[in-house]
Amino acid sequence: MKKVMALLLVTVMGLSLLSGCGDSGKGKNGRVVVYNWGEYIDPETLEMFEDEYGIEVVYDEYETNELMYPKVSAGATKYDVICPSDYMVQKMISEDLLREINFENVPNAKKNIGAQYWEQSEQFDPGNKYSVPYCWGTVGILYNTKMVNDTVDSWDILWNTNYAGQILMQDSVRDLFMVGLKRDGYSANTLNPAELEQVRDELIAQKPLVQAYVIDAVRDKMIGNEAAIGVIYSGEAIYTQRENPDLAYVIPKEGTNIWIDNWVIPKNSENPENAELFINFMCRPDIALMNFDYITYSTPNDAARELIEDEDIKNSEIAFPDLSKYQGLETFDYLGQEGDELYAGYYKEVKSAN
Repeated sequence: MKKVMALLLVTVMGLSLLSGCGDSGKGKNGRVVVYNWGEYIDPETLEMFEDEYGIEVVYDEYETNELMYPKVSAGATKYDVICPSDYMVQKMISEDLLREINFENVPNAKKNIGAQYWEQSEQFDPGNKYSVPYCWGTVGILYNTKMVNDTVDSWDILWNTNYAGQILMQDSVRDLFMVGLKRDGYSANTLNPAELEQVRDELIAQKPLVQAYVIDAVRDKMIGNEAAIGVIYSGEAIYTQRENPDLAYVIPKEGTNIWIDNWVIPKNSENPENAELFINFMCRPDIALMNFDYITYSTPNDAARELIEDEDIKNSEIAFPDLSKYQGLETFDYLGQEGDELYAGYYKEVKSAN
């Protein structure tokens, strides 16, 4: 019910966005226009921000980085805060789409977010000038222990004919190809056409086994026992296990993607000071904890983690894994326009194959 109410609230906020961002904000101190992943924030925190600062939050959602990017780069809608993933932050920096954050206005960020996450962010945001970590996690395999009889420790299970019609794959260019690349021992950031063509062919060969290519629907299908195995983000895995105790999550032995989603401010933001106030608010320990409890994606906010009362969650190997135990972990890099086109072409061939 909480998720349903959240969806209704976000829908109302999204409709206010569609009614025209050029209008002056209804809040006494203006507005902040936020573009975020679907169901990726506790709506109560948005209400709390509005009440505390008198700033109206206008909220819109997207499903993938690739769907978000063209809308932002076109500039038709002037967003103030966006939450892209690591490689997309790198791309947007390279294209001069982001403005530097004045961290004097965002003191909670450096105070509460762990040093290791700032270090990881340096890979895509040198100097940590443009982004603030919001959530992080891994990509792995979620499987139903009552429906899967084989050992699940490798991406190979997704090509196992015993589960034909029971496999869910991610409908996302980088995530889909990452699975095949790591399975074959290649880098998730490769630009080698021979390696990508090999994975393309293997994904096409796998296609008859796949029930669907989805994103958010992996969660609901697995909870409802509609599929046996699915590729999923770690935060979604935590939520699904709460709803269906028969589900288990593993990071495959070949390695996977480790990602960070980040708050950024577009260069064409019309309310940059409100944007910084919003980001600072989201970095407050109590607010970060509310968002972690609601969306179940790992928080980089060390102060918020200390407030977690459930010791099992606080020390969860899904939410807060010891990454030193795993091999082959990679953060996605921005591969340049030619790289994007290379992956997009092979992805299209997979999706269009009969």
